[in-house]
Amino acid sequence: MSRIVHVNGAYLPEAEASVSIFDRGLLFADAVYEVTAVIDGGLVDFDAHQRRLRRSLAELGIAFDPEAADLRGIHRELIARNNLSEGLIYLQVSRGSADRSFVQPAQATPTVMLFTQAQALVDNPEAARGLRVITRPDLRWHRRDIKTTQLLYPSMMKSLAVAEGVDDVWMLEAGTVTEGSSSNAHIITRDGRLVTRALSNDILHGITRAAVLDYAREAALAVEERAFTPAEVMAAEEAFITSATAFVSPVVEIDGTPIGSGCPGPAVARLRSLYIAESRARLSR
Repeated sequence: MSRIVHVNGAYLPEAEASVSIFDRGLLFADAVYEVTAVIDGGLVDFDAHQRRLRRSLAELGIAFDPEAADLRGIHRELIARNNLSEGLIYLQVSRGSADRSFVQPAQATPTVMLFTQAQALVDNPEAARGLRVITRPDLRWHRRDIKTTQLLYPSMMKSLAVAEGVDDVWMLEAGTVTEGSSSNAHIITRDGRLVTRALSNDILHGITRAAVLDYAREAALAVEERAFTPAEVMAAEEAFITSATAFVSPVVEIDGTPIGSGCPGPAVARLRSLYIAESRARLSR
């Protein structure tokens, strides 16, 4: 059965949806996006995603008002129309359509599109077995804090990892880990400290990252926001990623070296359980 998607104010079967070939999101990646998880038919961290969306729009100067567009209502309607219990909703806002020019148009009507994707999030098999990652140089542009659709290099790295028989890449800059292809990276040291890179232009300001750090602090887990090296990952007790759809997922190997026991550990399992429980308690419906 065809999904119902939303494009520029209209709900349409996916086969009937289209955008202009002159859309600047297509021609220049002049667009931002958000991915909101859905569990039990409710939206996870919706308000935080909308705050980050507003920041991204402002950084690019795209004139779009999420509140006026009633994005919450559109998300709810898509859940209902697609009978979505668990999965995600993808939202993209581009600057709009104009004749191709490197100069941004003075006026353009933003293109807004959303679609659903059913996916197992809570009982994700990757969270049960743990992820294996490799390291590669981080060659992305230096405004990674803006959630734009400039995802070619992360896609190349993710595809490289899968081709090499592992799950993902942790990218490196100046000898330290920045993040995964679509996730924030974290370690738990042998003495029980949670270490993750501090917010800057170098990484995406992850919504799940922020929530997990808050929950960790509430649970009296020491948190250090600083850069860390692959050697520190190899010496860590546990490691994990956070993202809107992976939630909290363990990383058990880096560049062929097991992390800790080489199996998912108890600290990450507790953080994952805590995040899922808190998310369920705070769902937006």
